[in-house]
Amino acid sequence: MMRSHPLRLITFEGSEGAGKSTQIGRLAARLHALGQPVLTVREPGGTPLGERLRLLLKESSPDLSVCPESELLLFLAARAQLVRETIEPALRKGSWVLADRFSDSTLAYQGRGRGFPEPLLRSLNELACAGLTPAVTFVLDISSSEGRARIARRRGESTKADRIEAEPPEFFERVRAAYLDLARAEPDRVVLIDAERPEEEVAAQIWEIVRRVLGL
Repeated sequence: MMRSHPLRLITFEGSEGAGKSTQIGRLAARLHALGQPVLTVREPGGTPLGERLRLLLKESSPDLSVCPESELLLFLAARAQLVRETIEPALRKGSWVLADRFSDSTLAYQGRGRGFPEPLLRSLNELACAGLTPAVTFVLDISSSEGRARIARRRGESTKADRIEAEPPEFFERVRAAYLDLARAEPDRVVLIDAERPEEEVAAQIWEIVRRVLGL
C-alpha cells in the first residue's frame, strides 16, 4: 500500500476539458491568501525531463508513432522524476502540492482507456510514486461530449488536437467510467465533483471540502 503524506498533496483528475487547471489556480489562490506555501504541478511535466516527455506524449504527427506500452512507460517516467525532483522536496518543506493529474490518471487512461490490467498499473504506480498517496483527489466529472466541446472552444480553429485529445469519444467514455469507479471504490480519498456547473460553484465546493477534510 502506498504511504500517505499527511494533508499536503491534493490531486485533480478528470477527462480532457474538465477544468482542472482553472480549479487548481483558484484553490492555490485561496491557500496563498491564508499565507500557506503552495506548489502547483502538472503531469506530464514539472521537471525538465517531464516537460520534454510532455511534448512527445502530446505531439500529434504522422512522423511520430507512440505504442500503448511506450505511452505508459513515458508517463510513468515523467511521474517518477516529478515525485523525486519536485513533489517530495516541496512536501518536506511543508508546502501544499496541487497536482494536475497523478497516479489515478494511469488507472483511467492507460488502464480502462488502453486496456492494461489494473494490478500491473498499481504496481508500476507504486514504483513511480515512491509510495506517495494523495490526501485528497478531486475528480472533475464531465461528459465526453461537453469535454470535447470545451476543448474545441479553447483550442480554436487554428490549432489541431493533440494526440490524446484526438482519441474517439468511446475512449473518453471508458476513461470517465474508470474515474466514476475509483470514486465509488475509494470514497475516503476520491471526491467526485460535477464539473459541468459554473466554475464558481465548483470552486466553492472544492474549498469547502478542503477546509473540512484538511482542517483549515
